[in-house]
Amino acid sequence: MNRTRRTIVLTMAAGGAGLATAANAQARVDEKDPQAVGVGYVHDASRVDTKKFPKYAKGQACANCALFQGKAADAWGGCPIFGAKQVAGKGWCSAWAKKA
Repeated sequence: MNRTRRTIVLTMAAGGAGLATAANAQARVDEKDPQAVGVGYVHDASRVDTKKFPKYAKGQACANCALFQGKAADAWGGCPIFGAKQVAGKGWCSAWAKKA
């Protein structure tokens, strides 16, 4: 089988990009990350500090937020607030907005 250098390089680049995308898709927001702390993000909405975030109302969670990029039943999904990192469907942050 004769492969040109260009074919090999393009194949390697495409494979590497796919691996990088898969790795980023698995990254989850750390509650201790400064950005997460700033918006009050927690993996479990029942742990929201309601004194610090009085906007929180029972029943609000990432899975029913307009920003959540997963399905309502997904345990984890994307959120533009945190770039390529995923948030817990049962989580919450102060950017929560009612899904239409």
